[in-house]
Amino acid sequence: MTEIAFHFNVPDKLGYACRLLRKAYRSAAEVGVLGPAPLLAELDRALWSFDQLEFIPHASTKQSGGVVGRYTRVWLAPSAADVPHHGVLVNLGDEVPEGFERFARLIEIVSTDERDRQAARRRWRHYGDRGYTIQRHEVGAAS
Repeated sequence: MTEIAFHFNVPDKLGYACRLLRKAYRSAAEVGVLGPAPLLAELDRALWSFDQLEFIPHASTKQSGGVVGRYTRVWLAPSAADVPHHGVLVNLGDEVPEGFERFARLIEIVSTDERDRQAARRRWRHYGDRGYTIQRHEVGAAS
């Protein structure tokens, strides 16, 4: 069964996602990141520049062919079906990712924005109603 964790009260969702992806990359984890296209485009730019001395190799599932597809462990995708592995799924969107069940882990990143928090509550209920055990991480100002 998929391990599910919510990271609540994240003041900077993109910055937090970058740090989370850096940690995952360093541990050789395979990660798919889901979210709306504009947010994924912002994340793509942020992964190039969030740390002056470090770059997190990543690709969009639109670039899945060739060399990029063989060597990338971090994928930015519009849907879980587009992610070419079953490792970790990070959700930056408002909806329950269709097909999340095929992943070993799902991480939900939730900002301090009230609309984002309401959407997260709906996702939490969805997972809980289906019997998933959910871990809660309070991030707050320590992100």
